[in-house]
Amino acid sequence: MSHRYAIALGSNRRHGRHGAPGGVIAAALAALEADGMAVLRVSPILPTPPLGPGGRTFANAAALLASELDPPALLARLKRIERRFGRRRGRRWGARVLDLDIILWNGGIWRSPGPGTLAVPHRAYTKRLFVLQPLAAIVPCWRDPRLQRTVRQLRARALRRSPVDRTRAAP
Repeated sequence: MSHRYAIALGSNRRHGRHGAPGGVIAAALAALEADGMAVLRVSPILPTPPLGPGGRTFANAAALLASELDPPALLARLKRIERRFGRRRGRRWGARVLDLDIILWNGGIWRSPGPGTLAVPHRAYTKRLFVLQPLAAIVPCWRDPRLQRTVRQLRARALRRSPVDRTRAAP
């Protein structure tokens, strides 16, 4: 049985072979396909400011995948791809060459037993515009199984909560 997953991709560090963060995202998408996942849709790659003290601008995107893997097996595959790109565990808000996260899956809610383990939907995605913006470009009508709101609705709520940039003059 094939599952559908919405995943988030992010990078804010150059890679020796793939170049700037946008190139890392493109190479990660190719790696997902080479690892047996069907990439069905991909959002545009968006430059976004860092969350926390990371300091470097991120390249963020979202992809819709089809895979036979269940969520823990897919997460293990994503972590293996991150390691192949040079990702090392370290500071929580530090620079990273590649970050791959499962955001949603067509099976609804998944919770692995134990603290700090896999949770789908992703615990924090509803508050992160850098995830919601690209996600809304590919699956705007996907409904969060916990909140019963679509990705489009969650994005609109997050936009209302985000602070207004008052440094720019109004048009």
